[in-house]
Amino acid sequence: MPLSRSPTPLHLLLLTLADWMNRHQQAAIHYLLEENRVLKEHLGTKRIRFTDQQPLRLALKGKALGRKALQHICTLATPDTILRWYRRLVARKYDGSKGRKAQPNPRTDAKQLALQMARENKTWGYLRIVGALQQVGIHVGRSTVARWLAEAAIDPSPTRSKRASWSAFLQAHWGTIAAADFFTVEALTWHGLDRFHVMVVIDLKTRAATIAGISRDPDARWVMQATRNLLDACDGLLLGKTHILLDRDPVFTKQVRRLLDDAGVKPVRLPPSSPNLNAYAERFAGSAWITCSPSESVTSATCSTST
Repeated sequence: MPLSRSPTPLHLLLLTLADWMNRHQQAAIHYLLEENRVLKEHLGTKRIRFTDQQPLRLALKGKALGRKALQHICTLATPDTILRWYRRLVARKYDGSKGRKAQPNPRTDAKQLALQMARENKTWGYLRIVGALQQVGIHVGRSTVARWLAEAAIDPSPTRSKRASWSAFLQAHWGTIAAADFFTVEALTWHGLDRFHVMVVIDLKTRAATIAGISRDPDARWVMQATRNLLDACDGLLLGKTHILLDRDPVFTKQVRRLLDDAGVKPVRLPPSSPNLNAYAERFAGSAWITCSPSESVTSATCSTST
């Protein structure tokens, strides 16, 4: 039989050190348990409200100990609660629902499409929109479309087509619309300092401005002749134009407007005190008034201006 070896001094030292460390850990654990009991006594019957991260931290530590050990040391929550937190943590790790895209709501998509059709097609009524929706597989009733348009503050088709916004009007006729306006220039002549009235017409798309004429005292007859020049069949600025913006200046008489209408250019009279509706011509007139120096003599239908 092999002889048993007696423990060496090193073994005795390791056993003594392990026993001391074990007793030290046990003392620390008992102290922490007692401290938790004291804190819980101070809380009394108040329920402890954990943050989102605190249950996760307790669950990770409690799972390593197991149910039996938790029964002896748990003070803030029961062992079943801590293990339930751990199962929830594991389930969250393998939950793939966050990566899924939400399914579109067919009802919401149909409403948005109907509103888009109504805004882009001013003459479409309820039945026309219903028919267009059916062509893409969306079946709704006329009353549903009417309710959607009413909720979005969109007028029915007859009113909607007549109440087009100013920006929509400009966009619809952007390449064929011009604007007219007057500005004054102080010029030094042989008779002294005189004030001249300059009639300018601007193409809104290209910003090309043409001075239609200059006069000390423009009247209706003078404006009529300037309009005839603008409508010249060879080099008139209004060739190819369908609309011209005019303010409420009395020199733009009914005869002038009728002349424009007969030539296929519809005059659009702006409301009183509405310079923003004729912003391009107003801006040109303002910059031209600043640029033209009073010391320069105005002797032709040109003036050094910039928009």
